[in-house]
Amino acid sequence: MATQSARHLPLLAPLSALFLALAGTAHAGPPFVTDDPEPVEFQHWEVYLASLPFHSEGQWSGTLPHLEVNYGLVPDLQVHVIAPLSFDKARGESFHYGYGDTELGFKYRFIQETPDCPMVGIFPLAEVPSGNHSQGLGNGEAQYFLPLWVQKTIGDWSTYGGGGYWLNPGAGNRDYWFMGWQVQRKITDAFALGLEVFHETPKTQSSGSDTVVQLGAIYDFSETYHLLAAVGHTVQGTSALQGYLAFQVTFGPEEPKKPENQK
Repeated sequence: MATQSARHLPLLAPLSALFLALAGTAHAGPPFVTDDPEPVEFQHWEVYLASLPFHSEGQWSGTLPHLEVNYGLVPDLQVHVIAPLSFDKARGESFHYGYGDTELGFKYRFIQETPDCPMVGIFPLAEVPSGNHSQGLGNGEAQYFLPLWVQKTIGDWSTYGGGGYWLNPGAGNRDYWFMGWQVQRKITDAFALGLEVFHETPKTQSSGSDTVVQLGAIYDFSETYHLLAAVGHTVQGTSALQGYLAFQVTFGPEEPKKPENQK
């Protein structure tokens, strides 16, 4: 998505440590934080079982795991939900684990891509405060993200990005901007690599802005099963390592086959 970074296992951390920047939330066009404007096809599904760990200043937080479901409700529009199991472990503090903040949203593409025009869409999100804020598993109040995304594909290359405004209420919090861009290349029919840069203005009264660079990869076992991963680090702001690791299943009604005598 969608959008901002979300949220120990020693073997999981090096691969997964990229997607979070806010505990208990998860966004974006997996495996990247920056999202794209392309919705799931009509009557098709995307289902992810994923983890979003984050490490900064002696603290681990994230999701382990979360379930993301996207469905093409009507042409050019998908509905979206993320149901996370979140964790938080600060230095010297107890380990907390439980249900986090639920993410709801919809993606709507209102301009189709043509040879001369990029694809354009919106993907508003709401973070429902279902996680325990006192244990670091949720924000404590509802958050809302209002973004605009654009995308263009040329051969084996695709690029997308944009940004939007986060409404981030709560004591000590402040509303902030997210801006990101990604470039991706299809290396083989089954494997793609991408590079992303995103920037967030301060989220709290006491924090500064952050800029993150991350590398992501997608491997297609088939048209149905996929593996996604990303890892990155801040290049400006508080030093932080964050990641994403997911198994994705995509499915939907098959296209009707044309008779053999028709081209």
